[in-house]
Amino acid sequence: MENYSFPINPDWSTEEIVHVVNFLAAVEQAHQEGIARKELEPLYRQFKTVVTSISSEKQLDKAFKKQSGYSIYAVTKQLKQSTSAKIQV
Repeated sequence: MENYSFPINPDWSTEEIVHVVNFLAAVEQAHQEGIARKELEPLYRQFKTVVTSISSEKQLDKAFKKQSGYSIYAVTKQLKQSTSAKIQV
């Protein structure tokens, strides 16, 4: 899937949107060619300052997966459970 939009909450500030979009782009990269753990971790921390609840993260994951085919859950699960320097789903 090439043409899709990121699921964005209209209540988010510009800075919050940037954090979420940067993380979602990293999720895409993890699915496509992989991403360095050291690059993904700070993006995930910034993302979690915007999307703080697990239920909100699940809703965003569902919407993003429906539009793009990429899973936030799969990437974050590997980030949390793996010690590898590269995250690739």
